[in-house]
Amino acid sequence: MVVSAVIPAYNEEKNISLVLDVVTQVPDLKEVIVVSDGSTDNTAAIVKTYPVQLIALPENLGKGGAMIIGTKAAQGDYILFLDADLVGLKVEHIKCMLASIKDNYDMIVGIFDNGRKTTDLAQVIAPFLSGQRIVKKEHLFKISNLHISRFGVEVALTKYAAQNNLMVKEVLLRDLSHVMKEEKLGLVKGFAYRLKMYWEIAKNVTHG
Repeated sequence: MVVSAVIPAYNEEKNISLVLDVVTQVPDLKEVIVVSDGSTDNTAAIVKTYPVQLIALPENLGKGGAMIIGTKAAQGDYILFLDADLVGLKVEHIKCMLASIKDNYDMIVGIFDNGRKTTDLAQVIAPFLSGQRIVKKEHLFKISNLHISRFGVEVALTKYAAQNNLMVKEVLLRDLSHVMKEEKLGLVKGFAYRLKMYWEIAKNVTHG
């Protein structure tokens, strides 16, 4: 099966290189597509220095919208979604997720394990919030609210999988974590952003 990587990124100039340095070393990926979601920093300029496809959106659509835009441009039968702010990503993490495709799973969810306590705790409480996952492309266009889900996109994917009895496998990704909002934006602004993120997630949990 052909796999395309789609990486939504919003103002990730400090982190995107750490992800692209690794992803571009995985020969089993058909292509790597980065969707700069209305970024106002140097995210797009940095992406241009890598052998990947850049889609630079003029306005911020939110994570779900960026993911769908990337999916529409992808050639793969499967889409590997990765966050743009991962810390500790290795080629082995991606290979571990790709290895499960041969078993014909509809969705493979990567779970942080033995990374940093704060990010591990979040995934222990709600593993379905992981942004690291592989999804059969055919399913992505059947989720009616995915493009407007913003930070609730992982909830939308998980609910769709449960409602349609998809075959889902969780894969542990050892020593992997991501940059916290408070680290990116400062304590006050980062915490406010986190509350907004949780509100959008909650809306997707309570609605179809």
